Amino acid sequence: MKKNIWIMNHYATGMFLDRGGRHYWFAENLRKNGYDPVIFCASTVHNSDKKIETDGRKYVEKATETGTKFVFVEATPYKGNGVSRVKNMLSFALNLYSAAKIYAKEHGKPDIILASSVHPLTIVTGILLGKYFKVPCIAEVRDLWPETLIACGIAGKYNPATLCLRRLEKWIYKTADAVIFTMGGAYDYIAEQHWEKDIPRKKIHYINNGTDLNIFKHNRDNFSVDDADLSDKNTFKVVYAGSVRSANNLGMLLDTAKKIKDDRVKILIWGDGDELPALKARQENEKIRNVVFKGRVGKKYIPYISSCADLNIVHLSPVSVLMFGISSNKLFDYFAAGKPVLSDFPSRYNPIEEYDAGIVLDDPSPENVAAAIEHIANIDEKAYMRYSENATKASLDFTFERLTEKLIDIIENL
Repeated sequence: MKKNIWIMNHYATGMFLDRGGRHYWFAENLRKNGYDPVIFCASTVHNSDKKIETDGRKYVEKATETGTKFVFVEATPYKGNGVSRVKNMLSFALNLYSAAKIYAKEHGKPDIILASSVHPLTIVTGILLGKYFKVPCIAEVRDLWPETLIACGIAGKYNPATLCLRRLEKWIYKTADAVIFTMGGAYDYIAEQHWEKDIPRKKIHYINNGTDLNIFKHNRDNFSVDDADLSDKNTFKVVYAGSVRSANNLGMLLDTAKKIKDDRVKILIWGDGDELPALKARQENEKIRNVVFKGRVGKKYIPYISSCADLNIVHLSPVSVLMFGISSNKLFDYFAAGKPVLSDFPSRYNPIEEYDAGIVLDDPSPENVAAAIEHIANIDEKAYMRYSENATKASLDFTFERLTEKLIDIIENL
């Protein structure tokens, strides 16, 4: 008999629209393996004015062409990261609890619940629903709350809200039937909190992000970008693809560009964000000619762009939480591109280093980043190909077929 797997992710709405993403690909592969997955998500689309209309009901159900079912739970609209977003989180969590009960009466209860962060309220609701239906709940942690808030300077370590979130975090890990982290050093984090007695290692599992190689190859071959810099054989192309916001610290890449002496090297930045005008102004004022801002581009073009690069760069602000591992989606696109990857921030659990697929810098100063770029630009072909081949090997271990096998192993052993 098919097992009903309920996957709960507040922000999976965009996965329905894009036909891609972690839980979309999990669901697709679970279906191929004989399971019946349903994805519960918010009616609101993250960072957008778009909304899936529920016509006054608690939820509306839609299915993809392949048969993967999505349940869109009514949630209040929001803008930015202020009070309206908190209301959106609360409304989704509360409505999810009641909507799931109604859905169960109409379609049958779940056999397993997989409740995923970013914010912890979705996981709390998943655990409570697991108790209500008397079924196991797997908590999936894709962001450490409140640790990330502390590391980014959003909240103090002893802030009352931080302390409440810390207690809630421990309750989640202790109460869930299993916990999946997307970062390899999750148990280091648990040990750092001195929670080993309450949360045994056997309960903790690691499944990072990844990519669907078939879709990656299809998009690479069918959605190209007509760009003179990408097609220039005489340019050593360093590609960054992602948000251009203050949190990403892209000003450091401008500082890096000024330290590069090799005239062949050009840093190509694909993305948009609120810091873009200021960075462009700085680039012009300081006459930094080896950086080009390319603007926003659809996700389906990233496979072509990253495959045309000579070096792809994973660039993040160096915050302490990265010491427990990284799960940046773009990293796995870069692996699939089969080109060397540069990571310019310290991390103890970094797949680039584990697979020897490029260079990881522990001291990410502009001088060191520039030196690493020039090193790869000038290594011999054999050394360059070793990095490229190792990136390709890494991509094979992070396909969603393999990641779903890991998930199924956890499900079947609960």
